[in-house]
Amino acid sequence: MTPLPPHLLPLTAEVDRRGRLAVGGCDVLDLARQHGTPLFVYDEAHLRARCREAVACFGAGATYAAKAFLCRAMAALVHEEGMGIDVASGGELHVALAAGVPPARLVLHGNNKSEAELSRALEVGVGRVVLDSHDEVDRIEALVAAGARPPRVLIRVTPGVEAHTHVYVQTGQADSKFGFGLASGAAAAAVERVAGSPAMELVGIHAHIGSNVFLLASFDQAVELLADFVVPLGLPELSLGGGLGVAYVEGEEAPSLTEWGAALNKACSEAGITSRLSVEPGRAIAAAAAVTLYTVGTIKELVGVRTYVSVDGGMSDNPRPVLYGSGYEVFLPRATAAPRPRRVRVVGKHCESGDVIVHDAKVPSDLAVGDVLATPVTGAYGHSMASTYNKVARPPVLFVADGEARVVVRRETLDDLLLLDQ
Repeated sequence: MTPLPPHLLPLTAEVDRRGRLAVGGCDVLDLARQHGTPLFVYDEAHLRARCREAVACFGAGATYAAKAFLCRAMAALVHEEGMGIDVASGGELHVALAAGVPPARLVLHGNNKSEAELSRALEVGVGRVVLDSHDEVDRIEALVAAGARPPRVLIRVTPGVEAHTHVYVQTGQADSKFGFGLASGAAAAAVERVAGSPAMELVGIHAHIGSNVFLLASFDQAVELLADFVVPLGLPELSLGGGLGVAYVEGEEAPSLTEWGAALNKACSEAGITSRLSVEPGRAIAAAAAVTLYTVGTIKELVGVRTYVSVDGGMSDNPRPVLYGSGYEVFLPRATAAPRPRRVRVVGKHCESGDVIVHDAKVPSDLAVGDVLATPVTGAYGHSMASTYNKVARPPVLFVADGEARVVVRRETLDDLLLLDQ
């Protein structure tokens, strides 16, 4: 029966006397009518507020994880607010550069950086390269020998922390495709090799324990495990990656960026770590800034079984429920604060039984075909992981602020689906 928890809505969300939702001063039902559905609507003030909070906690060490959501407008926004950008591919690097982000404010990640990606990064002068394997060291040494500029690098270490999150987004455990293991001695061997290489300058250590982590104790554990390794090295930088979780559904609570920053700084201080601390939040910046709008196309009641509510998007614009079993809430923007007594399963339009957006959704009793249905907290890993499965065109992205909406990513067209065909 409970209405949608208001804390799941973007920062500037307002509900008028009729129950209609506005974000950034824009009525979202009007946006759906003007731009169609599915539609991503981002609250620009929310994005900027989270960026400023990160910078207040970590200064120049605040680096946005572009994999959460990236387009030129997003890259420009986080740069304007003082954050660097963590890019994990040549494509993300290309978008950030196209947005005018100075290369020195970029950090290149990835567990299998190609020679082409590393060559481009060294050519433009990215600020940091995070080394993930000896093969990457070989590639950089060959590139520098051929005339490329030696980069500043951090070594990614897997500290042996199994963060309390989905197994697919754990990254700090010993059995991981990422980085050099701490307990095995691989990290120490990597430091010895890289420190002795004239092809690069070792400036720090990097560690990342996973994504959507709610327990600050997991980060404390990582610092504790890293301290004996990091302190004797005396390197100027330590990156503790990202991974801070966000609340997606009723009953969930997550630490704020400020609480996370206080915990990390306290843990490092107590462990005797004096290196400059940097972090790479992505989800914590972007997730709660957006809502996705859909239109209900069919309501199918299976008597004695369940009711299926089908919308015009699905796993092509939000694959997280399929990939991780992730939970979301749904609501009607025409009745945002209304009770939700009816139980349904919200599904997408794709030719897959697993194309489920919310398995056990609570909705108002008067939900009807043609209604605009919304899912909040979709600003991270929705658009960025979107596909054209079943040749469904990807949705547009709007940034809204001060009563104005601007299209920052246009809707894909049917002809766009043919662009790569030969």
